[in-house]
Amino acid sequence: MKVYLETLGCRLNEAEIEAMARGFAGADHEIVQQPELADLCVINTCAVTADAARTSRNRIRAFNRASPNAQIIATGCYTQLAPDAVRAMPGVAAVVDNLQKDRLVPIALHEPTEPMDAEPLAVDLQYRPGTHGHTRAFVKVQDGCDNLCTFCITRVARGPGRSRAVGEIVAEINAMGAAGYREAVLTGVQIGSYGERAGGLTDLLRTLLAATDMPRLRISSLEPWDLDAAFFRLWENPRLLPHLHLPLQSGCDAILRRMLRRTDQAGYRALVNMARGMIPDLALSTDVIVGFPGETAAEFAISRAFIEEMGFMRLHVFPYSPRPGTAAARMRGQVEPPLAKARGEILRSVSAQGERAHLARLANCPETVLWESVIGATEQGWINSGLTRTYARAYWTGPRVLTNEVTHVRLGTVERDGLAVAEFV
Repeated sequence: MKVYLETLGCRLNEAEIEAMARGFAGADHEIVQQPELADLCVINTCAVTADAARTSRNRIRAFNRASPNAQIIATGCYTQLAPDAVRAMPGVAAVVDNLQKDRLVPIALHEPTEPMDAEPLAVDLQYRPGTHGHTRAFVKVQDGCDNLCTFCITRVARGPGRSRAVGEIVAEINAMGAAGYREAVLTGVQIGSYGERAGGLTDLLRTLLAATDMPRLRISSLEPWDLDAAFFRLWENPRLLPHLHLPLQSGCDAILRRMLRRTDQAGYRALVNMARGMIPDLALSTDVIVGFPGETAAEFAISRAFIEEMGFMRLHVFPYSPRPGTAAARMRGQVEPPLAKARGEILRSVSAQGERAHLARLANCPETVLWESVIGATEQGWINSGLTRTYARAYWTGPRVLTNEVTHVRLGTVERDGLAVAEFV
């Protein structure tokens, strides 16, 4: 059977779709890169914003147009929130609940199994880095969330926090290393709560550093209240890459209180200062919501000033999107979409400044790059694209395809949205 897989939204969704691809490949099914070639299309949907939900619906319709005879299996957060609407869409053969998502492959193949029986997989030797578009292995360590952020629908869609067993995670990373991956990215909804806190994430990382030999370990999004000095001290091991994504959502304390975020300016500032004092060359990125209900011009100005003070290397900026079923959707003072969009553009310019400053710091410096893909060709050769340790984009043009290699380089000047490699060292 030919299977097409697509994911929308977060890194956790990417980890899940990668695991599904390994599952289908391990069962001797062919993974194809276009829906029109498929007998089965699987989509991992997103509902974090109204736009994400709309995109999820549009992609399902697109699958049906591209391959009318193919069956479609839908899962993910939008599917969780609107299962009946998804079931009624043309071509949809099944809707898989988020709590059953780890069993999607045996469900699709009509094979009985218990949750997680297929994880960690003995990775099929043909499922090499880059097979499904990534040279980094996205590894799900946790799912669900116990926070009560007033804007977020994820808690409804994903359910309560729950963690995978340490042994499963170790075995999966080792299997991915044996298949040729050079970097693993730990993903989840609230990774900092791993093991339901009490040192859980710190202990997990200690175990991974001791029990795996994956050359590069990266962590995706981390809530800023789950971390301490013992956690940051682990970065004495260079296998942990010096980039952290710490969602802020707003730099204004009044808005953070309305969001029910468990941090404020003082706490976030202290955490960032601690992290930068303990992790050399640390790069920080964050999420920010603009136009949250009741956000005044003065509150936005406070938020912007704090964001600029923090010196992020990148912002992910989201205009507030009311999600039915959340407390914020019922709040007074909903900000008009054009105003939220305008504020978003202001913060995107702040993000661009942060990215330029980050690239300027790296220019003419030694670095290591994991090469991800070839994005084109010129008379001089292949244009290779990859990521540095600090999540900056690097490019090299030459006669070799470098995909999935980790090379020591000296970075040169800014090119496109990243840095050109001056030389290999």
